[in-house]
Amino acid sequence: MLKIMEKNISTIPAICYGEILWDVLPEGPQPGGAPLNVAYHLNKLGLPAGIMSRIGDDLNGERLVSLMDNWGIDMQFLQVDTEYPTSEVLAKMNGNEVSYEIIFPVAWDFIEGDNTLPPLLTAASYFVYGSLASRNEVSRKTLLDLLCTEAIKVFDINLRPPFIGRELLQVLLEHANIVKLNQAELEMVQIIFGGPLDNEAGQVRFILDRFDVDEVIITKGEFGASYYTHERGYHLWGNEVKVADTVGSGDSFLAVFIAGHFAQRQPEIILKNAIAMGAFIATKKGGCPEYQVEEYEKFKNQMF
Repeated sequence: MLKIMEKNISTIPAICYGEILWDVLPEGPQPGGAPLNVAYHLNKLGLPAGIMSRIGDDLNGERLVSLMDNWGIDMQFLQVDTEYPTSEVLAKMNGNEVSYEIIFPVAWDFIEGDNTLPPLLTAASYFVYGSLASRNEVSRKTLLDLLCTEAIKVFDINLRPPFIGRELLQVLLEHANIVKLNQAELEMVQIIFGGPLDNEAGQVRFILDRFDVDEVIITKGEFGASYYTHERGYHLWGNEVKVADTVGSGDSFLAVFIAGHFAQRQPEIILKNAIAMGAFIATKKGGCPEYQVEEYEKFKNQMF
């Protein structure tokens, strides 16, 4: 039986909820899942983060625990399942882009909750979640129960059809303080909920007002990103880089955004740092590549 280490929740500014897995890539398996990727980069940046997920009682689970232990990711909310296996995703590369075959059911489809979790999570500053972990009733119910936390709720939409429907997406949006989308997802939200299709500012205003969201982030790949509050929008172009793959690039962007938001940096600085990290990780293989923060800082200074 796997043994999970325990830590003190009061020391964890961010909790990432949902899928952790192995991306089975042509060059070999890589640890992944958006929550794990975000937690990995947050810890790299010096902002302690924990994972709330479920793995199988198997070799793949043991390997993930070993990695997370080495990376300093808090695992007190990591569960072990004796029936369902640790998740694997078959990742298929098309040039630099990646598509996924997400196997079902797996351990993270059965993340269990109890009444003690929401009060514990109030000690966290940020609660990060996506839509994919809601594909099964058990993990979906746990997530919905946890969305009552007083932490800043960060919704990285990460649409993976057919695992999300209109009703559930609406609930997840309505509970969010900060929403992150790419341009395709921004368009899809308008189509699903009847928002405008003509301009980005109008589309973002629709999300802010319709779902009572505080802040919206739009990622645009090499074209940079935009960050909106109710008061104004911030925009910054990116630069072309030599892409190794795009796995986890958006997750690293979000981690840097959260770290800057936590430190109450100026929006323009937060956006610049996040764009640089997304580009930096795109030059490397996998969602959790090994790097030093100094290497990222040097890359950022050369980029801007």
